[in-house]
Amino acid sequence: QVQLVESGGGLVQAGGSLRLSCAASGRTFSSYPMVWFRQPPGKEREFVAAINWSGDSTYYVHSVNGRFTISRDNAKNTVYLQMNSLKPEDTAVYYCAAPSSRTWTSNWPPEMYPYWGQGTQVTVSS
Repeated sequence: QVQLVESGGGLVQAGGSLRLSCAASGRTFSSYPMVWFRQPPGKEREFVAAINWSGDSTYYVHSVNGRFTISRDNAKNTVYLQMNSLKPEDTAVYYCAAPSSRTWTSNWPPEMYPYWGQGTQVTVSS
């Protein structure tokens, strides 16, 4: 059974930085892409960033391009989301997710992902 555990959320002032981590277990981590979603208060869950199995392809939602960086360490079975220049509109619960198939595209909606972490709260104050 795949397990994903996020950490690193918190309260930060606008312009600050946070690094989220997602530790995976239960299957060969390095064989699958990994994705970060977020769910702002009262809104739908939305795609934030994704990284392919090897780490040489990354994808971002336009609103975080240039501010967030997704990376992975396959030796540690961990994916990261470095978030810089944070804005109040980045406030959300952040989730990592993993697909069940290696055949994957970055535009899959949340319902295509069977594996999710418990989420970590990120709050950006103005």
